[in-house]
Amino acid sequence: MHVGQMNITGTLFLFVFRLDYKIPTGYAWLLLSWVPESATVRQKMLYASTKATLKLEFGSGHIKEELNATTKEETTLKGYQKHKIDFSAPAPLTSREEELAEIRKSEVKTDFGIDTKQKTLGGINCPISDPTSQALVDMQRGAYNYLQFRIDLDEEKIHVVNAANIDILKLPSQIPTDHARYHLYLFKHQHEGNHLDSVVFVYSMPGYSCSIRERMMYSSCKGPFSATIENHGIEITKKIEIDNGEELTEEFLYEELHPRKLNLRPQFSKPKGPPSRGAKRLTKPQATE
Repeated sequence: MHVGQMNITGTLFLFVFRLDYKIPTGYAWLLLSWVPESATVRQKMLYASTKATLKLEFGSGHIKEELNATTKEETTLKGYQKHKIDFSAPAPLTSREEELAEIRKSEVKTDFGIDTKQKTLGGINCPISDPTSQALVDMQRGAYNYLQFRIDLDEEKIHVVNAANIDILKLPSQIPTDHARYHLYLFKHQHEGNHLDSVVFVYSMPGYSCSIRERMMYSSCKGPFSATIENHGIEITKKIEIDNGEELTEEFLYEELHPRKLNLRPQFSKPKGPPSRGAKRLTKPQATE
């Protein structure tokens, strides 16, 4: 390809060049358009529509590269090589996009197909510390009825921060107001005459008082961590998300575990008759001949 040898004397041009590599349908082609800044708006619009028509007629599947030049220097071989370098470099990311990229690197990868069977578990599988693993074993054995966990954002590891036996009335005071946490609570209660021991997994997030990274980490680790808990022999009966500890009352937990059954079937009452229709009349049967 000899882009640098072109002699441009007109105002606007469209060129198609064959490149040095092949694609399944043949050689790859470069579409170069030269529209200087001095061109009028009408000329720019005309060439934009003409370029679309040219690509359609030529076959858009054959055109693998495009170069939109506004100066003659960009139409040279050196300008083409600079174009390749500029567009091959990754675009700069914002801090938000960098966080999302880090999370995607740690996500559980799965391949989906018609005949594949996959678990629906996703997110970041943060490792747990040895004390955390031991606390889960102790709770499964009945040593505790409450555990609280935190994520170390620097080492991306889950640690236990509280293991105790707590009355349901003191449970709301255990929820931090400035950081997100995971909680396990063994809720003992009566339901329809039966005594039940239900393990509730609580994810507390006090809103925007936490950093973006903290909110994303806790949200992404929630699913895999609950699976890790069940792998330690603790069956989670209910998963709950709350904003503050005031929600964790005995009535709230009971309603979450045993929601009321609503009778959605409409009840219709027989309408009353007109008030002045009078007494019922009896008709005399006719005699048969």
